[in-house]
Amino acid sequence: MLSLLEHIGAKVESWIKISSEFLQLLLETLYWIVLGPFKKRPINFSSTIAQMVFMGLNSIVIVFFVTFFTGMVLAMQAAPQLEKMGGVIYVASLVSISICRELGPVLTALVIAGRIGAAITAEIGSMKVNEQIEALDIMAISPVRFLAVPKLLALFLMLPCLTIIGDAAGITGGYVIGTTSLKINSGLYMQIAWKFLTHKDLYTGLSKAFVFAIIITMVGVYQGLKTKGGAVGVGRATTISVVTSFILIIVADCIMTGIYFFWGV
Repeated sequence: MLSLLEHIGAKVESWIKISSEFLQLLLETLYWIVLGPFKKRPINFSSTIAQMVFMGLNSIVIVFFVTFFTGMVLAMQAAPQLEKMGGVIYVASLVSISICRELGPVLTALVIAGRIGAAITAEIGSMKVNEQIEALDIMAISPVRFLAVPKLLALFLMLPCLTIIGDAAGITGGYVIGTTSLKINSGLYMQIAWKFLTHKDLYTGLSKAFVFAIIITMVGVYQGLKTKGGAVGVGRATTISVVTSFILIIVADCIMTGIYFFWGV
């Protein structure tokens, strides 16, 4: 029993340490974003733009196809149940609301976490094991300002844009099934799709994207900076980064959904 309590205590202490280090990293990154320019440490906009291209433009295709086929599947799954109640036409509103509120932001974030989060950890982890991070410290260059700030700014700007594309793709997928397989009139489908979609459905989904961007970037940077053990350590850190991002995205989504739709915010 004593060894069990010691094991639990060690795990709790470890999680508290990780949480405090993660929060410290986030605060330091925000510090360089907000106060860095006032201390003659301007943001590297060329690096930020390059990251925006890598994270945003190069991810459009995969985000489009994932959400497009999700919209199609959602329409096909919902149609038989709604048909029993004589409401097949409401497939349009079900798809649009589900995609904009939940599936669009979450699926886009999961895709980006798998693609970009892993890339961030692998890049910084490789620099860590090759002692390039220590070289930045020796040259009096903050690794957080040099590496984390451009990545956070880029994904913070691009993930909401990708979410909008994902929402549009998902609704289009539902539209394809609705107008072909379900034989719903094209104009009527679009009318019903937008009739029950409110501004709250749109801004809640987009606000989630901003939070998910912070989670993906900071988890990737944190795991990269904590990498050790050579190439094996880089692979291990990358796996941990992706899994942790997935879990935190789902948890954050649950919390924000509760705040928006159950606590009336």
